[in-house]
Amino acid sequence: MAKILIGSDHGGYNLKREIIEHLRMLDYAVEDFGCHSSEAYDYPLIAKALAQEVINSGNKGILICGTGVGVSIVANRFKGIRASHCTDTFTARMTRKHNDSNILCLGERITGVGLAKDIVDIWLNTEFEGGRHKTRIDMY
Repeated sequence: MAKILIGSDHGGYNLKREIIEHLRMLDYAVEDFGCHSSEAYDYPLIAKALAQEVINSGNKGILICGTGVGVSIVANRFKGIRASHCTDTFTARMTRKHNDSNILCLGERITGVGLAKDIVDIWLNTEFEGGRHKTRIDMY
């Protein structure tokens, strides 16, 4: 059973709960990095902890905040992280195929639950193409 790491701040808490339930229905093991309520919580703390665990474990991660932008900025500060903010299924597919994204970033305030689940499914089920794309990733 594949393991997915997931975390959010208060702005992404409700979508995170929906995504966790969805992942469990798909038979993924889920490790929740918080936050654990809708009380105000600083997104950099969650994004940093999850990004470091993605580096250490090799598991994929999902980060959620109000827009998805804040968590993607923080996560991408870490060498080896390729966090992708996705608001549509095409971007989710291409960020895996061409960029080997290892963290998916979503925004609760801009992406509905149904679309977010579709984005997650496509992101998790799309393989990296390698080749010239790997050459480019190796440049940074």
